[in-house]
Amino acid sequence: MKRFFYSSGVCAAIITLCLMVPAQAGALSVESASVCTGVADREPVDAGTSFSVSLGKLYCFSKIADIQAATEIVHVWYYGETERARVSLGVNPPAWRTYSSKVIQAHEVGSWRVEILDSSGNLLETLKFEITY
Repeated sequence: MKRFFYSSGVCAAIITLCLMVPAQAGALSVESASVCTGVADREPVDAGTSFSVSLGKLYCFSKIADIQAATEIVHVWYYGETERARVSLGVNPPAWRTYSSKVIQAHEVGSWRVEILDSSGNLLETLKFEITY
């Protein structure tokens, strides 16, 4: 009988501790993000959703907030459903601006996207854009 009460007390303590921990503690958030033709003074230049293939190079700019400790985010560039680049970028508390770039080949006309992931691979944001002639 003593053992039953001991086990119940331990279970109650564990349940209480679990309820005290926020489910999304430390979750990063994307304050702003865009695909653009450049980055100047830590801000995106000519952000948009449609770009000419003649530009040759595009950037993905991200401003990350709610950073609890130094970590990484990942920009994954997709042409259609094909992964074309994966770039890990360091971010530091409390907020950080960073960017990656991708050279666009002359034949890569069509739908693109950049997925912004946290260091565990969780999707934070998806940016869709198109490359035209």
